[in-house]
Amino acid sequence: MAKKRICFVDDEPDIILLCKIVLEEGGFEVYTFADSLAALTNFKPDFYDLIILDIKMPNMDGFELYRKIKEKDQNTKVCFLTASEMYYETFRKNGFGLVDKDLFLRKPIENDELIKKVNQIIGT
Repeated sequence: MAKKRICFVDDEPDIILLCKIVLEEGGFEVYTFADSLAALTNFKPDFYDLIILDIKMPNMDGFELYRKIKEKDQNTKVCFLTASEMYYETFRKNGFGLVDKDLFLRKPIENDELIKKVNQIIGT
């Protein structure tokens, strides 16, 4: 069976490396980007099983990247990795009230919890 593909976007290299290792050890194929613009440029519709976005990034924040990704592929599953729950309320107020609170993963996240949450979101 083919591995599920995860796109991970965060501007912190240490977090990228750690999460990539954890997700790969969890059986996923992981593509990482340290820049939201690079992630958008390299985005492939119907390719990733899940996209994990940091919210606070330079150039384009995770919310704007989410909007642009959804313009290219409405069915792409996306979740957010954030250090603050207040971003969920901001996201809801900006027209995304139907996005489930479970799609916001809180930093720092334990390795086992990350794998568990990703599997829940993907539906494996």
